[in-house]
Parts: sequence; structure tokens; C-alpha cells
Amino acid sequence: MKKCAFIYNPESGKKNNKKDINSLVNLLNKNDYEVILYPTEYAGHATDIVSKLKKIDLIISCGGDGTLNEVIKGNLKRKNKILMGHLPTGTTNDVGAMYGYTKNILTNLQLLISGTIKNIDTCLINNKPFVYVACIGNYVDVAYNTPRDLKKKYGRFGYFINAINELKTDIKNYEIEYYINGEKKEGIFSYIFVSNTSQIGGFKNIYDDVKLDDNKFEVILVNKMKKSQLAITLTSVLTNNIKKVQGIEYYKTDNFKVVFKHTPSESWCLDGEELKHKNKTFEFTINKDINMLLPKKNIIKLFKNLEEVK
Repeated sequence: MKKCAFIYNPESGKKNNKKDINSLVNLLNKNDYEVILYPTEYAGHATDIVSKLKKIDLIISCGGDGTLNEVIKGNLKRKNKILMGHLPTGTTNDVGAMYGYTKNILTNLQLLISGTIKNIDTCLINNKPFVYVACIGNYVDVAYNTPRDLKKKYGRFGYFINAINELKTDIKNYEIEYYINGEKKEGIFSYIFVSNTSQIGGFKNIYDDVKLDDNKFEVILVNKMKKSQLAITLTSVLTNNIKKVQGIEYYKTDNFKVVFKHTPSESWCLDGEELKHKNKTFEFTINKDINMLLPKKNIIKLFKNLEEVK
């Protein structure tokens, strides 16, 4: 039998209960996998687990986008990378929705097991990996500062409840120099988003041409704005082609560097988790070392190379 390390966050979304876990293990056993369970106990635990695994054929991360981020981070620390898969059980699950998963976890596991192995672009910020988005600006901290009890009780709506308090503060703007493919530019911006996804914060189809293997990521720079303009800009992003929204600069690139005039007091948000820092300079690049087992449903839409990795 092949060996599967099943890493799950017991506190993710609606808790992974013992009955669910047993059903998932049984399904994996029926598909010729011996399963070793690893419940996570603290922030960063999944990274520690993965970095020390031995003689494993498949890692499955079961949790939210943050759990997947930790597993990828641990895999990148390894000399010999391990094939990965992901089962979404978090509150928002942007990555899971993009991959084409359903709301039924057993169905999702079957989609995963019968899926296709693909090499994926892993984005890095100052050599720290993120799966689908890194962003900075007012209110993005709602993703990691929303109390767990709100998320458990209200699901995705819990984020909006918490965001109401955040809206009392004025929008902060950042004076930056930035480099796109070596070309130097400058400006004052309220938000910076670097992503490799078609869905952010539960909002779908933000981009219409995202590919997870094209050695590129998407960059959005939102021009200096007042709080009164935020809702108008957000509405425009959700109802129009983002490349044509007034007040937004859009780039598709494999190398982006931003230098802040003053060290930002705000943390970056990586895949819904906080990245604390003391830096003025942040460089974004692509890593190609990760292979993932993915459902076949959205492969044609999400990948340029349609051949399975051997």
C-alpha cells in the first residue's frame, strides 16, 4: 500500500469531527492508501510536520487556505518534495472553489484521488510561499483577525460582521517605488494585491485568464483613495473586467518588487494569515517545485500544459 500523511486542522470551519475523519480514512484505505493522521495543534504545526515526514507517497492537507499554505511551506523546506493534495474545510475556501470542489467532503476526496497530477506555480514574497494571495492595505487584516467564534457561528458572514468595526478607520496610503520586469515606476497606492487565483475573499471570477502553471502571477495596485470611494471601486472590480477599472493598475508578471518609502506598520495578509515584518522592500517570485493532485474538473480552465506530471 501507498502511504498518505493526512494533516488536518481540527478547528477549521465547521470542525472536522471524528466521524468525518473515519469516513475519509476508510475511503483512502479502499483506494490502497495506508493513512497516518496528523491533527495540527498550533500555528505552523503543519509546516513542522511536513518538513520531517519520511517514506510518504501523498500528503493531504485538510482545512482552510491557511492549512494548505503551511503544508506547502513545509514541503518547500524538504530536499525531496512530496506529492500533495488539498481538501477544503475552512470558512471561505477560495482555493478549493477554484480547484472545483463541492461542499461534500467525501465527494471531494474521491475527486482528489481520481484526479490529475499537476506542477503548480508557487508564489513567494521575500522567499516566503503563498498559495493564492498576498495583500496589504486597510481591512485585509479581517481575514486573520476575525474571532474564531464568529467564523464558526456565521461562516463567511462572520468576516463581514467583524469588518464593520474596521470601517471606522480612514484608508492609509503607501508611497512606493516598484519594479515590473526590471522597469522602475512609482506612485501612491491604497492597496497592493499579488495573486495566483480567480477567486479572492469569496468573490469569484476576478480574473478571466488565470493559469496556475504559466510562471506568472497577477498584480493589482489600487490608486490612492478615500473611504467613500472604496465601495464604488469594489463594485467596479466585481462587475467589470479588472484590467479596465479606473484607478487600478494591473500587471501579469513573474517578477515584482515593491519598495515602501516608509516601513508599513500593517502586516501583509498571506492566504488569510498574518505575515508580520520589519521590511521596506518586498520581492515576489515564482517557485516550480510543487506537484499537486487535483480534481480534473477545472484542469482545462486553470492550466496551460494539460499533460499529467509523471
